[in-house]
Amino acid sequence: MDLVLEILDEYALDKLYAHLVPASAFAAFNASHSAAISSNTSFSLPFIHSGPASSAWSNLVSYLPHPPLTEDLLLTPSQASSLPFSSAWPRDYIPRQLLSLSVITLLGIYVLYFVFATMAYYTIFNHEMMKHPRFLKNQVRQEIMCSLRAFPGMIALTLPWFLGEVRGYSKMYDNVDDFGWTYFFASILMYLVFTDYGIYWIHRWEHHPICYKWLHKPHHKWIIPTPFASHAFHPLDGYLQSIPYHLFIFVIPFHRKLYLFLFVVINFWTILIHDSDMITDHPLETIINGPAHHTLHHMFFTVNYGQYFTWADRMGGSYRQPAKELDPMLEVKAAEAKKKQGKDQ
Repeated sequence: MDLVLEILDEYALDKLYAHLVPASAFAAFNASHSAAISSNTSFSLPFIHSGPASSAWSNLVSYLPHPPLTEDLLLTPSQASSLPFSSAWPRDYIPRQLLSLSVITLLGIYVLYFVFATMAYYTIFNHEMMKHPRFLKNQVRQEIMCSLRAFPGMIALTLPWFLGEVRGYSKMYDNVDDFGWTYFFASILMYLVFTDYGIYWIHRWEHHPICYKWLHKPHHKWIIPTPFASHAFHPLDGYLQSIPYHLFIFVIPFHRKLYLFLFVVINFWTILIHDSDMITDHPLETIINGPAHHTLHHMFFTVNYGQYFTWADRMGGSYRQPAKELDPMLEVKAAEAKKKQGKDQ
């Protein structure tokens, strides 16, 4: 996320913050302001401009907290209007970073969710599944609304991790030569294994009777999910299952651009495995925890907790092999046949 913020700061946010929180709004000229600055206070007394430089917005934002002002801001009112066009909130100011990260992440997840889920819904998801006896009335709308309600809470809980990234506490690096190409590719496997195993146990714990009903059951409302159910969680549930992704880069060196790329891929994978598919007998079926495995998880609740692979479920005794006779489409066809038979009688 720090890479995204860096790019947006350079091409958009610096100008935006210069407009929203202009340095000129905090220009000071009296001794009290000078004393406040020299004592490194985080708050300045409001300075009300007069004359041509005066504006209601400047007067309003002059009450906001800001970092200690530099000497070039100790100006008279007439000089304040000639300040360079810059913001009183620099890039490394924590409130600015938190605000930027909140907006960027929220908009980003909305885009990823609606673009990928819509694509999967219209190209991969079998709409005949909507005739399943356990497919809820207005389910797609419910899934979307549940997701939209969950996103702000999930992002708020995740902000400390993103802030840690931006402020340089993670072990992410930029230059492949720092660790070499062998490590670069090996780190992908480490990332997948680490996050898969972590999510397995978090997910399995969420099925414990102590917390299942209030924490994870909202996601299992969708027995026959559509791609729009992929992010339809309780906010705390969604956050807890994201912890391994964030924790990894604080303990293991990982390439910055690779992390961003996998962030997008993982969101797409999460959407993909919620298509209620039951394609079986493919070569990777016993290795990859794909859509068929996750369909069984939604149908039977206590199997196939893994995110990408089947090995954790095998070790934990929770693996269930997809099979054609478990295909929920069979129930759809049976219900349709029964309905047709009733009409013929």
